[in-house]
Amino acid sequence: MLFLLNDVVFDLDEACPVTPGDARRFEALDLDYVLELGCELFAEDPLLHHNDPQRARRLAWLIHDRSPDVNAALFAAPEAGCHPDLVEPQFCALPDPVMRQLRTRATRGKLDAVAADKAVWMRLAA
Repeated sequence: MLFLLNDVVFDLDEACPVTPGDARRFEALDLDYVLELGCELFAEDPLLHHNDPQRARRLAWLIHDRSPDVNAALFAAPEAGCHPDLVEPQFCALPDPVMRQLRTRATRGKLDAVAADKAVWMRLAA
């Protein structure tokens, strides 16, 4: 299962990013809480997906675990250290061929924030 988090494609089918003990602890967290957690993490570090990929992958796993149809998330923070309420989250379900194409682009070093925005989020089009 591929998951796009901002402009990084994670393969969630690789070894589970959380231990069985952590998975049990996380069972009680609903999607709203996970969304709030994501906003807090990206408010602290808008480049979390690059600076701490393990933590970002766990967040992607939590989102997908709570909402299995979702395979892409964007957390747009205006700056590091901003208030979590200023982080704009978006989610979507992308077709498998699109996810594979994004992974191929990422593998070739051609997937950055602008390319991901053009391919998925279209925030810069306005």
